[in-house]
Amino acid sequence: MEASFSHLHFRPLYTPLLHRTISKTKLPPFQNARIRLMVPSAMRSRSWLLPKSSRRPVVFPPIQASKGEAELADGVDGRILVGSGVTVLFAVLNRVLYKLALVPMKNYPFFLAQVTTFGYVAVYFSILYVRYHAGTVTKEMLAIPKSHFMAIGLLEALGVASGMSAGAMLPGPAIPILSQSFLVWQLILSVIILGRKYSFNQIFGCLLVTVGVVLAVASGANEGQFLSEVEFRWPALMVASSAFQSAASILKEFVFIDSAKRLQGKPLDIFVVNSFGSGFQALFVFLLLPFLSNVRGIPFPELPSYIKSGAACFLNLGGNMTGCEGAPLLPLLFIMMNMAFNISLLRLVKISSALVASLAATLAVPISIYILSLPLPYIPQGTSLNLYFIIGAAIVVLGLMLYNLPQSANWSHRSD
Repeated sequence: MEASFSHLHFRPLYTPLLHRTISKTKLPPFQNARIRLMVPSAMRSRSWLLPKSSRRPVVFPPIQASKGEAELADGVDGRILVGSGVTVLFAVLNRVLYKLALVPMKNYPFFLAQVTTFGYVAVYFSILYVRYHAGTVTKEMLAIPKSHFMAIGLLEALGVASGMSAGAMLPGPAIPILSQSFLVWQLILSVIILGRKYSFNQIFGCLLVTVGVVLAVASGANEGQFLSEVEFRWPALMVASSAFQSAASILKEFVFIDSAKRLQGKPLDIFVVNSFGSGFQALFVFLLLPFLSNVRGIPFPELPSYIKSGAACFLNLGGNMTGCEGAPLLPLLFIMMNMAFNISLLRLVKISSALVASLAATLAVPISIYILSLPLPYIPQGTSLNLYFIIGAAIVVLGLMLYNLPQSANWSHRSD
């Protein structure tokens, strides 16, 4: 929707785990921010799940990561420098536009989530259709059981809806920080579900992220501080949104593992997962509207009126609807920038390494926090950052760097 919208998040929340996995495979130049883990990295550590005859073919050699690191050692390639700059720029714009898009749609976050989700469904199924007729996607891939996609769609629907609901009520700088809790959930759930093992540096990096997030949230514990005017349920809901999306990403990894057995070692095309996952997500966002709207105090009988008002606010015909200033320009800009960010992110991974991409996305976090604290169009008041929030943000960035650097440096030395 590390954007994960890590991205819509769509909470556009980029995560280092995404790049540790994607950099080992050649991917199509499209990716959804909501879908954090699209490549079966767990195959390497859980190869016992696969038939003996198919264990070796599904192991991807670490050519790209090694190549990128070699380029870094010899000197920065011009393409990598430009790609990194573009990725950082798009990552920052993605986060800023996410908050700006919720300004006119503050009272209709679920309607915005529904519109965005259906937009992605149209895009991904169109791409899937083209790839199927090109022979890239096979009938066997389309025959993969859809039960796991239903679970993924449900989790992402909860993640998107809760994230947008919370994002509409939170100060802009708080969103990038709270979104980083995705990494912590990712580590915990991958250990429980996939049996992953992590190094001391990775665990310590996650602990630092946790401390930084807690410190940032605690900055509003007392009157007059950063989040003092925000009810505690909104930061908690944003963290819960990260948990839902993290669980969805773990299920995606499991789908790749399971499909390797069914396809006899042939990797499942990522657009099969993108398309069906987004399709079920759109379905569940629609079905959950009565429950989710009730969270915001909208009774079920008033739901049709809510949807009608949301559509009117989104279209903002004439541009003179009170409270909807900036629509539909800001929501549409966010959707387009979200796609552009993910394309640039995958492109950077392809031409460089996981290390470069991770650092580029990490650099976007403090820049986004600073920009979102300034007076912006449709948010003229800005936000004052207190000392505790700044320290918390610094600890989060330090934890992200600590998590990524050793992992990326030793990428090519791992064994199966």
